[in-house]
Amino acid sequence: MTGRARVVIALFTISILGAFITGRDLFYNLVYLWGFLLVTSYTWARLSLLGVRLEREAFATRAQVGQLFTERFTLVNESRIPKIWIEARDKSELPGYKVTSTVAGLGSRGLDDRSGHRASTVTINLGSRHRRTWIQRTVCTRRGRYRIGPLELHSGDLFGLFPVKRDVPSSQHLLVLPMVVPIRRFTTPTGRISGGEAIQKRTHQVTPNVASVRDYSAGDSLNRIHWPSTAKRRRLIVKEFELDPQGEVWLLLDAARKTRYVKADQLAKDERSVWIVGETHLPPASDEYGIAIAASLGIHFLDLDRSVGLIAYGNARHVIQPDRGEAQRYRLLESLAVLKADGVHDLAQVLRVEYPRIPRGSTVIVITAAAGPVVMSAIRRLMIGDRRPILVSLDASSFGGPGDSSALPAAAGREGVPAIEVRCGDSLEDALNLTSRRRLRPTAV
Repeated sequence: MTGRARVVIALFTISILGAFITGRDLFYNLVYLWGFLLVTSYTWARLSLLGVRLEREAFATRAQVGQLFTERFTLVNESRIPKIWIEARDKSELPGYKVTSTVAGLGSRGLDDRSGHRASTVTINLGSRHRRTWIQRTVCTRRGRYRIGPLELHSGDLFGLFPVKRDVPSSQHLLVLPMVVPIRRFTTPTGRISGGEAIQKRTHQVTPNVASVRDYSAGDSLNRIHWPSTAKRRRLIVKEFELDPQGEVWLLLDAARKTRYVKADQLAKDERSVWIVGETHLPPASDEYGIAIAASLGIHFLDLDRSVGLIAYGNARHVIQPDRGEAQRYRLLESLAVLKADGVHDLAQVLRVEYPRIPRGSTVIVITAAAGPVVMSAIRRLMIGDRRPILVSLDASSFGGPGDSSALPAAAGREGVPAIEVRCGDSLEDALNLTSRRRLRPTAV
């Protein structure tokens, strides 16, 4: 009940009192008028959402930063009573920009100033047994997992006396994967396991390379059983593996809270990513740059058919064992999508725990905004243990952090470690493609 309804009820009560006290026809007419208005409006409001059904259909449950998330909504009136007006209010959490127009051949250009995926709309004159359909497109600007829905349907009488509301509880989650830039040229990891180029040596470890199959022996692990051969031969057959001639590629991402820096003044000017004709600008935060770099490098080496793994200690322990293929691509991107850089362990502590997991000869790409002896000690430990490090240094000062870490790539270069420096506002595609030679020291391991 709104304030208008209370006023009408008050006038109705006053008219009744006036009719009993004075007995004049005017007050009786007002009683009939206000009573008819209240009854009609209440009945109208009760019937306004009767037989109304709202359907929402998401075209995908995963998207990527810079891509469009599209949903189709269908409002159906299954009753015989026409609906004057119905408002749908969306409570989705997805941040982004609404697409307001599409230019053929050029993609979406027009963007709504309002932030977020909001499918709210008002439908008027929805006839009996009719339906209305609309499509909502939103440019994804932030990685993460977001709730899509629920919805609320609002309607009421023509005079706004008795508004009604009905919840549409259906909701789902959308996973927005981090931005990935194309890399055409990067330092080729030369890390190989000891033994030469093409190693034809059997190993008890489970590796991506299956050499042959044999009969089951006592003590063989169940995860080595080759079930198709077992079914065909009607006896247990196990797989034999050989060592990978190319070393694994590990992405060691520093996700500690104390090494996360945000350029507050720039973020205050534009708290949302700006998307203009397909170009997405990362927020001025070191963790967002680091995650985008890790995602881009991981996809680059997976495209080269290399085994890629991930180590990051953020809001949780994110460790992905090295592997190849499309499944590994999505494991890597999904883990980076939900990673929050609020870990309590610095780079040295993480490496101390996970060091035994990294085999000799592997390439370890260290991505960090930290500076000083912590990073160099981690790099030296990797080199001493016959691991091949590559440093991607995020300049903390460019992100509003204390000190100047621009000397770190030069220090790593003196140790013979390839190093790349990335500053806030740099194009990751240019930086990681090494179009600027000054950022790589040296060019080979």
